[in-house]
Amino acid sequence: MCERLKFEQQAYDLGKKYIVGLDEAGRGPMAGPLVVGAVIFPQGYYNDKINDSKKLTEKKREELYQIIIQEALAYQIEIIDVADVDRLNVYQASKKGMIDAIDHLSIRPDYALTDAMPLGDVIEHQAIVKGDAKSLSIGAASILAKVTRDHIMNDYAKIYPEYGFEKHKGYPTKQHKEALKAYGVTPIHRRSFQPVIDVLNQQMSLFDDF
Repeated sequence: MCERLKFEQQAYDLGKKYIVGLDEAGRGPMAGPLVVGAVIFPQGYYNDKINDSKKLTEKKREELYQIIIQEALAYQIEIIDVADVDRLNVYQASKKGMIDAIDHLSIRPDYALTDAMPLGDVIEHQAIVKGDAKSLSIGAASILAKVTRDHIMNDYAKIYPEYGFEKHKGYPTKQHKEALKAYGVTPIHRRSFQPVIDVLNQQMSLFDDF
């Protein structure tokens, strides 16, 4: 048995029929939405090219995205906007996105594999540390989430060209932090993240000087 189908096979051995892999993209950025992917493959499905999205090139992720949505029994992509990320916090927003993805799938799964995210009693599941590299289903979900989020950030790069979102995708790189200080906070910045809070406080202190 392939090592990356081990967790799926364990669930099949328990009598489960529809196993969903769940992962998110965008927990670390200080701008842009959080995106959750969910994938149910046919039993025994395998593609040795599917892996943790972070280990793949952009070109390979794009190719695999198309293969995954064509060959999955069901898939779902949830986009959690910046306001909800700020309101809930990143962890809870990730959890909510996974639960929503399960609810919105065209096939109701009877078991879930997540990338280190406990889901409570919503569904029988296994939370696997570094699951995107260990489970084919979670790896596929990570690709759907990553590709979707990258497309969103590329679109935002056209609206806010001075921030360089097409390069760093909203992560707190040196370039992004410098742009944030130079140009201020946009509507897609997460106001619960410290670098954004610092710039907002600086802006407020300028008003206090008048």
